[in-house]
Amino acid sequence: MSVTYAGWRPYPARQVWHQPSINGELITWVDFHSPEFDNVRDVHVLLPPSYRRDAERRYPVLYMHDGQNLFDERVSFGGQDWRVDDTMQVLASEGIEAIVVALNHANERRVSEYNPFPHFWNGSGDTYLRFLRETVKPTIDRDYRTLSDRAHTGILGSSMGGLISLYAFFAASDVFGFAGAMSPAFWVGGGAIYNVVERYAHVPGKLYLDNGTRENSARRMSALLTNYGYRKDHDLKYVVEHDGEHTEAAWARRLPDALRFLLR
Repeated sequence: MSVTYAGWRPYPARQVWHQPSINGELITWVDFHSPEFDNVRDVHVLLPPSYRRDAERRYPVLYMHDGQNLFDERVSFGGQDWRVDDTMQVLASEGIEAIVVALNHANERRVSEYNPFPHFWNGSGDTYLRFLRETVKPTIDRDYRTLSDRAHTGILGSSMGGLISLYAFFAASDVFGFAGAMSPAFWVGGGAIYNVVERYAHVPGKLYLDNGTRENSARRMSALLTNYGYRKDHDLKYVVEHDGEHTEAAWARRLPDALRFLLR
């Protein structure tokens, strides 16, 4: 991945601009510090195509996990990436634009950070959400032209990232107004996420779920949400991909339609 030095900021990290392999303008906050975890990670900000042309416009923000895997196949898991930069270019041509904030996972802490259940694998998901709401989001809202309200702030991920995204929609509903859970690991903690949803019942906003037929199904969660008043293709979309597997390539295929639903 090619990067060029772009200067220092006093807090929390320096920024670099990625080129030319990225389709669009991707800024990385290198070694972004988390006071909640007392660790660092890179945080990537993908700007919409119109961002530099329209100096007055403000944009929705989508927070995504596993930032290492989203933009460049050369650094992603298994040599496959989500092609988020390509997808956002296509959606922009349809009039759908947003700022994408992609957080790298903190290496060996990934399973813990994306797991909201302390009784299972020492989950620290609540601390991860506090990192998002108290450190990352204020920085993004300060430095970029965001629509910072709940209705224009979303969160999306896959597998464990899908689990923490749905959890965030309910447990941090003052921050996130829409969420996407792709191939979600709802089995974690013995299916404890179902108890969370039952406790909160109905939170206004939009939810997207999916899975492939060659992996665990999210159908049970879709049915539960429907029982709590979420309406198919209105504020809930559930997609099953025939022969879909648990891979970055599968999530890349399904991402455009997921974002059309969540961002339109």
